[in-house]
Amino acid sequence: MMDLIDRMKDIASRIPKQMEYTQTEEATKNAFIMPFISALGYDVFNPLEVIPEFTSDVGIKKGEKVDYAITKDEKIIILVECKWSGADLDKVHASQLYRYFSVTSARFAILTNGIEYQFYSDIDEPNKMDSKPFFVFNMLHIEDHQINELKKFTKSAFSLEDILTTASTLKYAGSIKKILEEELKAPSEDFVRFFASRVYDGRLTQVVVEQFTKIVKDARSQFINERINERLKTALSADQSESTFTEVTDADENGEDTSPRDDIETTQEERDGFNVVKAILREVVDVSRVTMRDTKSYCGILLDDNNRKPICRLRFNTSQKYLGLLTNKTEDKIAIDNVDDIFKHSDRLKAVIGEYEGGKVDGETLATGGIVDNG
Repeated sequence: MMDLIDRMKDIASRIPKQMEYTQTEEATKNAFIMPFISALGYDVFNPLEVIPEFTSDVGIKKGEKVDYAITKDEKIIILVECKWSGADLDKVHASQLYRYFSVTSARFAILTNGIEYQFYSDIDEPNKMDSKPFFVFNMLHIEDHQINELKKFTKSAFSLEDILTTASTLKYAGSIKKILEEELKAPSEDFVRFFASRVYDGRLTQVVVEQFTKIVKDARSQFINERINERLKTALSADQSESTFTEVTDADENGEDTSPRDDIETTQEERDGFNVVKAILREVVDVSRVTMRDTKSYCGILLDDNNRKPICRLRFNTSQKYLGLLTNKTEDKIAIDNVDDIFKHSDRLKAVIGEYEGGKVDGETLATGGIVDNG
C-alpha cells in the first residue's frame, strides 16, 4: 500500500504532462482534484461521502453551490471550492466558501486550482471563515513536514481537535515565513534598522541606513551560502556512509573507526525492527551474536558485531521505510509499511546467516528458500 507522500508524488508527476489539457475547471477537477481527495482516503464516487455541487437552502443565495462537500459520520467536515489549474488563488474571491462555511457543520474549507491547496478554518472569529489560510500545500513543492500536516485530513486520521490544536500555529508561522522570505529578497528600512541598531552605536541617519542596507544584503547572502555549504557537507558525509558493503569491509580492515556515533539516537521503531530480526534468526543462530549498530543513514544489524558480516539494514529515517536485504553483501532495498513486514522476508534473512556460516546454521543446512533438517 502506497504511503500518502507516494500518492501525492504520483499525482504531482502527472501535472506537468497534463497542464495544457486542464484549461477548464471541470478538466482540473477530473485530472488533479478528485485524485487528491481520493488520496486522502475519501471515496469520490460515493455521493454520501463526497457530495459534488453541494447546495444548501439556509441563508445562501439561490443557485450558488460549493464544488465538493466531504463528509464523515454523516457530518460535513470539509468544503472544497475548485478553480481551473491556471487560476491565481491569491486573486480569487472564494465567496461561496465564505457563505457556506457559516451555515454548515464544516470547520475546514479548501480553495484549490489542483496544484495549490489553501486550507481555511475559523481561527480569528468562530463560525466565520478566516480571510487567510492556515495551511498551504503545493503539489509541485512537496515537503515532508507538510505531509505530516496533510495526514491529519485523511479519512482514517481525521480529528477536528488535533487539526485545530496546530492550525493557529501553522497560520502564524506561515505568515512569518512569508515575511522573512520577502525581507530576505528585498530588506525593508525597518528590517535594516533592526539589525543596524543591534551593531551600530551611532545615530541611525538616512545615510547610515542606506549603507547598512548593502551590509544587511551582503550578510544575508553570506549566511545563506554558509548554510548551503554546511548542508552539502552533511549530504556528502551521508553519501559516504551509504557506500557498498565491500567498501565498509575495506575500511574495517584498514583500521578505520566503524563504531556507532555517539550523537545518534536509536528510535523505538528501529529497536522493534531489531527485535523482529532476532525473533526470525533465533531459529538458526544464537541471537546473542546478532547485534545492532546505528549510523546517520541507517540502522545496521550485524553478525558477531562485525562489519564484514552485515545481516540487513533498517532504513527508517524517511517517510517510506525500507529493509535493506543482503545477497553476497549486495544490498536490495525493499519498501515496507511497518516493522511486522520484516517477517515476510524471513527466508532471505536466514540465508544471509547461511552465507557466513558456510551453508550451515546451528546444525542445519541451508536449502533454497529456507532451512531443512539435516538429521
